[in-house]
Amino acid sequence: MRSVTINLPDSLDLNNTELRLLLAGKLYERRNLSLGHAAELAGLSKRTFIEHLGKYNISVFNFSISDLYREINNPIDI
Repeated sequence: MRSVTINLPDSLDLNNTELRLLLAGKLYERRNLSLGHAAELAGLSKRTFIEHLGKYNISVFNFSISDLYREINNPIDI
């Protein structure tokens, strides 16, 4: 995994956990990351990550049919 350094304005009142969650959520929403990888990036369990997605109006159910079949055939414990 690579590291990235971002300079944020002091007026932006977000801690590292919130930033990771926002980034992971956006990458999940754009289908750049799977749910499991996004949860890992956020430093959360899948279950906790799913709970947080709703706070940012990101749907857990943004799967295409082929994505859904792939998830069904490759289950991962929550």
